[in-house]
Amino acid sequence: MLSNSEIAKQTAVKPISQIANQMHIEEQFLMPYGKEITKVHLDALKQARPSRQNNKLILVSATTPTKAGEGKTTTSIGLAQGMQQLGESVCLALREPSLGPCMGIKGGATGGGYAQIVPASRINLHFTGDFHAITSANNLISAMLDNHIYHRNKLNIDPRRIVWRRVMDMNDRSLRQIVLGLGGKFQGVPREGGFDITAASEIMAILCLANDSDDLRRRLNKILLGYNHDNEPVYVKQLDFTGALIALLNDAIHPNLVQSLEGCPAFIHGGPFANIAHGCNSVVATKMAMHYSDWAITEAGFGFDLGAEKFFDIKCQSANLDPAAVVLVTTIRALKLHGGNDANELETEDVDAVSRGLDNLNKHIESVQQFNKPMVVALNRFAADSDAEIAVVKKHVRKLGIKFAESRHFAEGGKGSVELAQAVIDVATNEQPFKPLYEANDSLFDKVTKVSRKMYGAHDVAFTKDAEKDLVQIKKLGLEHLPVCIAKAPSSLSDDPKLHGRPRDFQVTVRGIQINSGAGFLVVLTGNIMRMPGLPKVPVATKIEVQKDGTITGVG
Repeated sequence: MLSNSEIAKQTAVKPISQIANQMHIEEQFLMPYGKEITKVHLDALKQARPSRQNNKLILVSATTPTKAGEGKTTTSIGLAQGMQQLGESVCLALREPSLGPCMGIKGGATGGGYAQIVPASRINLHFTGDFHAITSANNLISAMLDNHIYHRNKLNIDPRRIVWRRVMDMNDRSLRQIVLGLGGKFQGVPREGGFDITAASEIMAILCLANDSDDLRRRLNKILLGYNHDNEPVYVKQLDFTGALIALLNDAIHPNLVQSLEGCPAFIHGGPFANIAHGCNSVVATKMAMHYSDWAITEAGFGFDLGAEKFFDIKCQSANLDPAAVVLVTTIRALKLHGGNDANELETEDVDAVSRGLDNLNKHIESVQQFNKPMVVALNRFAADSDAEIAVVKKHVRKLGIKFAESRHFAEGGKGSVELAQAVIDVATNEQPFKPLYEANDSLFDKVTKVSRKMYGAHDVAFTKDAEKDLVQIKKLGLEHLPVCIAKAPSSLSDDPKLHGRPRDFQVTVRGIQINSGAGFLVVLTGNIMRMPGLPKVPVATKIEVQKDGTITGVG
């Protein structure tokens, strides 16, 4: 089969202005970045909605993934193209790629094969500069904070109690913990600090959850920076530079419109990770996809236990969204891994391992049902999958009374996803509202416990002494009502990344809680999760090259 870049190069795509015109987006709202990409101004949401019969949101999630991922984005694109094949009005709302994974293990995040978003290399690398704007805004806060302390520190900020960290959009473990301000009295005030990856920045979460520019400003003002020597909180608003932050994010807040290889419109906007952040694209992009189409297809990062839980309990609660159905993606290779096979032995046929791995699928099916939503289990077919292995999964899912669809979008594009598209249309008739896992007035401990038991299958939750101190501070600030964003290992239902399958009788350990008062949630750190990833032994960056004709290869 041809490479992703070769397939994209052989496919004629429409000018993005034509895609926007087909969606009935008025030209005045377009902010073009060349012929292939445009931002769409937020004011487009005020335009009268085109006459439509339906207006349904579909969430695509997955079972616990392997390191390479199981193809949620590719399946989302394939599903949208499959719906187009059926004559449906459909639009994608997906996350932007981060340079960290692009240069690290997973590579690009624009799909693959004949289910791609284009122009893939531009989207995967710098796109419209949203990640750079978020990084700059985050680090302006850091610079203004340290500058304030250097120049007499009128707010009496305690340098030892600063909670705000710098970020960069790259995996770099050596920057996790550093000492700032060394070199003498003219170089700043020495203190401990560090870097997170941009996808974990609270600015990223704020941009993705803001409903408009006014909401963006309100959330930025509420960011907690640290504490003064009297143990009082210090917020961004007190440093009086929010206008500069808005200026840096002035273009970034508008969603980016691109298209799939088959001309399906796609809003790609925002990119928080689901293992260390809330894992969903922006609210405004999702609403815009719903505004201009009958079917909006969106995704949530990693497995259902991470991204999808946060999609419901954070994004949907905050933005008043409610999906009509869930697509739960699984793969034969993931089921083999959870059935006990070694990660390097997933290409060889093993029906027994697939059968054993169904326990992981069962847990995720139960998790979807916790939210009171109909679902389709989508098997993302790979070339090495055998008919016998697929038959095991199909029989099992149908025995549970759940819709099953095999999807061949990678090799066949939209035509290979028609079965999946029809299955989704068939089940998306349930108008019952979703049921959140917890209530806002639950205690923080109860919120974490409910998620851990209902989503992960844990029997108990333990807070370390540091986490208990954080909990006391949260209660003092009156923030216990906020939802929880649990940072957890993505490769396991538990907080131990080595426990595959369906772990039972385990305890989730909370080692710290970070306050994201601007974003409006509390980041609960479990296990050994890191908010700044590291590069692997052989990074994807070693395979990226620019050809003589200017084509970039090796990114996707």
